[in-house]
Amino acid sequence: IAVLAAVLPIWLLIALYGPSSASNALYPLAAATVLALVSWRDDVRGLSTLSRFAVHILAVLFGLMAFLLRGEIFQLVLPLWLDRLAAGFVWLWFLNLFNFMDGIDGITGGETAALGIGAALVSLAIAAEGDTLYGLTIAAAALGFLWWNWHPAKIFMGDVGSVPLGYLLGWLLLDLASRGAWAPALILPLYYLADASLTLLRRLVRGERIWHAHREHFYQRAVQGGLSHSAVVGAILLADVALIGLAYWSVPSFPLPWVQLALAILVVILLLGFLGTRRSKAVR
Repeated sequence: IAVLAAVLPIWLLIALYGPSSASNALYPLAAATVLALVSWRDDVRGLSTLSRFAVHILAVLFGLMAFLLRGEIFQLVLPLWLDRLAAGFVWLWFLNLFNFMDGIDGITGGETAALGIGAALVSLAIAAEGDTLYGLTIAAAALGFLWWNWHPAKIFMGDVGSVPLGYLLGWLLLDLASRGAWAPALILPLYYLADASLTLLRRLVRGERIWHAHREHFYQRAVQGGLSHSAVVGAILLADVALIGLAYWSVPSFPLPWVQLALAILVVILLLGFLGTRRSKAVR
């Protein structure tokens, strides 16, 4: 609640009084506020999976109105209607995976700060002043939270924090993509995307109920393998620093930043290998 009490009012001020390019954040801001209220209710008393998912879908559909006057998010690869459908699907998956990944002390606070800083640097490079302010604001709030959430954590984020933050960060990344910075928008969250997506696929193949709680993410398996929360989050943040650098480097290479994308994939593979190896050693 404290994180959102800092982020939402400042984002609103930026949208109302900041650069003209920042005004389209009003739609996702309204939806994020509703998500926060619903997620708080879920934290306190619990809601059904179907109810939560329905609210997530409505929030994404409403938030897509922010792109009414924008071009294709996927850079003319898809027709406009399919472009928006794909953007909505990616946004819905991202806000949920962001919530799924909040499983150890410091991980989501650190990832939020990294994504905010990375988005701010990229938006500064492409002269998107509004997105720069949004990124810096969310990073500052995350760092304030991280002070208390670092292992051993004294406070926790809960759904009321992770769901709206994942939603707002998803919008920020899509907004960068709509401005032409699609490669940085993919590189910055690549670890979270890879860990959550690969874990989901593994559970689907085994026929498990993917919406049920589990401890099978790579970072969770590393903790079970003997690494401390701080060591795991430190390794993730180190990889995030590399991803931020590659995302910033990819801006001048538009529209073909294949080298940066390949290096970003290599960084994430090495990180997943490191985290997965810890579990393997513990099992043996």
